[in-house]
Amino acid sequence: MKETLEKKKRRASSIVRRLRKTYPDVRCALHFSNPWELLVATILSAQCTDKRVNKVTPVLFKKYPKISDYAGARTEQLESIIRSTGFYRNKAKNIIRAARVILAKFKGEVPRTMESLVTIPGVGRKTANVVLGNAFGIPGISVDTHMIRLNRLLGFTRHTDPVKIEFDLMKIVPLRDWTLFSSLVIRHGRTRCPARRPDCPHCEIVRQCASAGKDSARISETYGQGKARDNFRKGSRTLI
Repeated sequence: MKETLEKKKRRASSIVRRLRKTYPDVRCALHFSNPWELLVATILSAQCTDKRVNKVTPVLFKKYPKISDYAGARTEQLESIIRSTGFYRNKAKNIIRAARVILAKFKGEVPRTMESLVTIPGVGRKTANVVLGNAFGIPGISVDTHMIRLNRLLGFTRHTDPVKIEFDLMKIVPLRDWTLFSSLVIRHGRTRCPARRPDCPHCEIVRQCASAGKDSARISETYGQGKARDNFRKGSRTLI
């Protein structure tokens, strides 16, 4: 029998409650001190771990403390600092262009709306939602590879496209929990439910998972890193 939207909403609320108890210290894993630094860090996090980004950004933020510094940066110098994050040429180009657009169109201030953020080079809906939710406290659902995989396992979406998944979740997760839900699910994906070896026997939300009792290791590979990497190489605006 097909699960109703109301039942999915109740299940989502239960998942938030349980994961909140499991990860009471959950927050954005990227280190930043202002909205621009978070935007830069999120661009760098595409196809890269947050841990690696956090090793790179202290040097980067010290070298370029203001948006205007990025706008006038030499591409080669910026590339040399961010090289270890991967796709560094494309990322450097986007960061420099983003700084110039923000200076020219938004008076040097990172905008606070989705509509404005996605006009900035290198910024798709995922990056915009990270900035809105964590820098400005405006609820947003950030769909990365963990969110894609786990929400398919949970039975909240059948899609693999990040934007379609975001819209599916917007109907299921309460608005107030959008940012929190994203952070909790991403943390759970890294901690308890990694793609290759999900720890179902000890999972805190196994009773709320639509894939419980199935071959979760196989199911969790339904959307791997390859497709996300291909999207990024093709210049997809949604940076996963």
